[in-house]
Amino acid sequence: MAQSLKAFMTASRSRRILFTGGGSTGHVAVNLALIPKFLDEGWQVAYVGSKNGIERELIEPLEKVIYFPILTGKFRRYRDLKNVTDPFKVMGGTLQAYRLIHRWKPHVIFSKGGFVSVPVVIGGWLNRIPTLIHESDLTPGLANRMAVPFANKVLTTFPETSDYVKRNKTLSVGPIIRESLLKGDPERGRRYCGLNESKPILLVAGGSLGSKAINLVIRENLDQLLKDFQIVHLCGKGHHDPSIKREGYCRFEYVNEALPDILAMTDLVVSRAGSNMIFEFLAVRKPMLLIPLPKSSSRGDQLLNAESFNRAGYAHVLLEEEMTEESFLNAVHKLHNETQNLIANMTKKQGLGGIETLTAIIKAEVKS
Repeated sequence: MAQSLKAFMTASRSRRILFTGGGSTGHVAVNLALIPKFLDEGWQVAYVGSKNGIERELIEPLEKVIYFPILTGKFRRYRDLKNVTDPFKVMGGTLQAYRLIHRWKPHVIFSKGGFVSVPVVIGGWLNRIPTLIHESDLTPGLANRMAVPFANKVLTTFPETSDYVKRNKTLSVGPIIRESLLKGDPERGRRYCGLNESKPILLVAGGSLGSKAINLVIRENLDQLLKDFQIVHLCGKGHHDPSIKREGYCRFEYVNEALPDILAMTDLVVSRAGSNMIFEFLAVRKPMLLIPLPKSSSRGDQLLNAESFNRAGYAHVLLEEEMTEESFLNAVHKLHNETQNLIANMTKKQGLGGIETLTAIIKAEVKS
């Protein structure tokens, strides 16, 4: 929402909360769940993100929320020339965040992680603003690990995350689910995708950034899959291939507003194993075939998430390094045959969507 900082600051004397987090939808989803709660209670809400990240696409359309872009860089685990220049971007972003926070004077800062959040958390610490970090995965990501020393509290989805962070800072709050995801209309979803009730609907989701491995195995086996399923393929930003057209197959780079309706009509899911995403599938009781990022491409957090869901009986797991056309098709059909068992296990799960609890924790950090 376009608004000047001066106009925003003088609009009222309400309590103010600053959100940050970005780089992928996983670093924005919890913020999207919380923002309406604070707006409904009359808080002023601002968001700090990157100039071109997906967080800007998701946040700027929101009414009554002002978006501030800052410089951001990435700390890579591999050799890259950008490792030389990006630290200077982080320093510049930290200066921008410090000045913004000093001028706007939020009562509290809530960070969902991603590299854009590190300058904001440091800027909050320098301004002595209460700051809370949320970590969705079982093990903290690099950005959150860097930000922890400057935060007042680290809120976690998994209790075991306290093994990786100072225990006196951690508090397990469980998964946080957007309430809008629970209110989808399956018929509206079918109209949006041009599908019908003739076959089960398979949702393929590689995350907002996409998964080359999942996209490839879907495309190579598309005709075979379409014999038994209709498919909604969320291929990720920059992975759209308009040359692939089939009846019963629809493809989007990413969906936001239509996601609740698409989930409502979905029968089963093939997905990466990011924590926010799989807990959302759990909340709407969608059986999952999880293909986690391999350890060679990550810190192994998705492997732990997938193992946890597999043990609980919510999902089947297919490791990417073991995935062939045959093993993939077998895994999809096995999941379809066992959907009722998985749904029964999911129905037993309690305590999803703790928005009220998290909101209360954030407000409790505000200095009187």
